[in-house]
Amino acid sequence: MRAFTAAAVQLAPDPSSLTPDSIAGNCARAADWVRRCAQQTGAELVVLPETASTGFTPGIGPDALWDLVSAVPGPVTEPLQEAAQATGSHVVWGTYERGPERGTVYNASVLIGPDGGVLGVYRKTQPFCTEDVARGGWVTPGDSVTVTDTELGRIGMAICFDGDFPELWRIQAVQGAEVIVRPSALLRSADIAELTSRARAYDNHVYVVAANATGTDPAGVHYFGNSHIVDPTSHTVARAASHECWVTARLDPATAMASLTPGSSVPQSFDHLAERNLDVIRRYADDLQAPARSSFPHGAPHAATEDPADRP
Repeated sequence: MRAFTAAAVQLAPDPSSLTPDSIAGNCARAADWVRRCAQQTGAELVVLPETASTGFTPGIGPDALWDLVSAVPGPVTEPLQEAAQATGSHVVWGTYERGPERGTVYNASVLIGPDGGVLGVYRKTQPFCTEDVARGGWVTPGDSVTVTDTELGRIGMAICFDGDFPELWRIQAVQGAEVIVRPSALLRSADIAELTSRARAYDNHVYVVAANATGTDPAGVHYFGNSHIVDPTSHTVARAASHECWVTARLDPATAMASLTPGSSVPQSFDHLAERNLDVIRRYADDLQAPARSSFPHGAPHAATEDPADRP
């Protein structure tokens, strides 16, 4: 990894009902934000929110959404590819992606290189409960991890609710990710958004660039922004408010873990990756893969009525 400036851009989708024109408009506006951000800040990595081509909650079912979006690369990425090429920047773009069969829609994060080519695509492996097609939503889960070599460094990818699942991030760190990008349309709270980004950054000693949506989506759901950038020792080095904007930070491998806290005279002396007790991890590998549920009743279907003794 080399030193570079990263940006998290938060913008609002068109809140009207989804049409080909509204999606094209969202893509064009996002491309304009990329151009302005890269030109004014020198950012070489520009991260945009989750599903920014449509807004997170589409207000339609998976078949209708499939008809409106495209494969990747395709119309839902082309304006961003042009912006990346025009600015010479790497762009991370959140969009719904048309799958191979009608009704198969992925929540995708697309890494675009400075030549405008698609370097990597990650499909959200942990859909939020409302979006999961198996629970009445519209998104089919992805089934793979994406870590991509770029001229900036090794970039891993996660999307929003993925931040709650440390296993995904640890896999990417073990695969050599130095920066993990997190496009989001997070609905819970700014505290949870930042807490999970900071925890995952600290767990794995990676930079996290998290761009969260703001504004209102086509279903009338409101988002709070608060995009942020976190360093490998868990410190938030940039944070946005709630309006459309960007925040930037310099990501520098020479200083990323030089001290326990930024500017401290106390050196960073431990490494969570190198110091894992692999014998214990191997011994309990089956437990890590076993189905499980919270012990506490909650709002998910069946959770409050089942007998805990029936759990695996």
